[in-house]
Amino acid sequence: MTRASILTTLAFVLLGGFGGYIAQILHFPLPFMLGSLVATALGSTLFARAIPEGYLFPQQVRLIFLAVIGVMIGAQVSPELLELLPAMLASFTAIALFVGLAHGGNYLIFRYIGGYDPATAFYSGTPGGLMESIALGEAAGADIATLTMQQFLRIILVISLVPVGLSLWMGAPVGSASGITLAHASPSDFSHVHLVVLTGLAGIVLGKLLHLPAWQLTGPLFAAAAVSATGLGVLDMPNWMISVCQVVIGASLGMRLGGLRGRAMLHGTWLGILSVGLMLGIGLVFSLILVRLTGQPLDILLISFAPGGVTEMALVALSLNANPALVTAHHIWRIIMTVIELAFIGRYVQPRVL
Repeated sequence: MTRASILTTLAFVLLGGFGGYIAQILHFPLPFMLGSLVATALGSTLFARAIPEGYLFPQQVRLIFLAVIGVMIGAQVSPELLELLPAMLASFTAIALFVGLAHGGNYLIFRYIGGYDPATAFYSGTPGGLMESIALGEAAGADIATLTMQQFLRIILVISLVPVGLSLWMGAPVGSASGITLAHASPSDFSHVHLVVLTGLAGIVLGKLLHLPAWQLTGPLFAAAAVSATGLGVLDMPNWMISVCQVVIGASLGMRLGGLRGRAMLHGTWLGILSVGLMLGIGLVFSLILVRLTGQPLDILLISFAPGGVTEMALVALSLNANPALVTAHHIWRIIMTVIELAFIGRYVQPRVL
């Protein structure tokens, strides 16, 4: 990295931190990630001339902090959760069906209501696998700026609307807006940080070797789940450390949205609302069916289908007195099913259709 790139990265992380702080004051869901994303997207648009030509947010930096988030989520896995897995067969089957129905419906929205070209509509409509969708869409000739915008809007709308809707239903804030965190350590407790780092590094290597979907996140997640579920160690970390990770990830994502203009954003937001409404509606139908089959509460099943941020949905589950790892397991399965679907269509269908 050049000196200019380092200074630019530092400036955007600081801007993201300021945006996260403002979002926390305003009680936004997932404030440090969402606030950072919005602030850096605005900054990269308003100050585009000050950004060095060809600058990209360093992915190596993003990878480190994404791995910590993966460890944080995986640390919620417990032996009690593993005992529940056989009973989750029905909901896992429903999520596989959900992926196909949601993706098909989203394609129709983006293609025939939004007017996007086939490749952009197809990869904009995936109900998960953000980075995989962007990478495959770019290779297929999709409009990468539009695709990136729609994928980010999916996450932003879900992590905003679902916690707010549940807060109104429950009569009290849920998720990160309620002040709940997945962190248990005190701000000055670094006693477990070394194990968090080692687990994250091992997970990165594991995820890349096994070609896991979203391996930067899922590799550390599975590694942390193995450590936590077997009792090999404690993976607590201070809450401020998790917030810093969210700021960096939000800043790296916000940079991708820089340069989009108002009309395109308004059009994309309207389509995003239609898309998210469709997906939440499909998820609600499946949840109503699964209430009878699994005995799980309706609200827990609904957030298990919500195609948004894994971290925020886990926080919502925690505020509803449910195990966040149970919800996370469903979201990881949704990502896996989406990537499998993309791989199949990309190999056998896409050359004849898109």
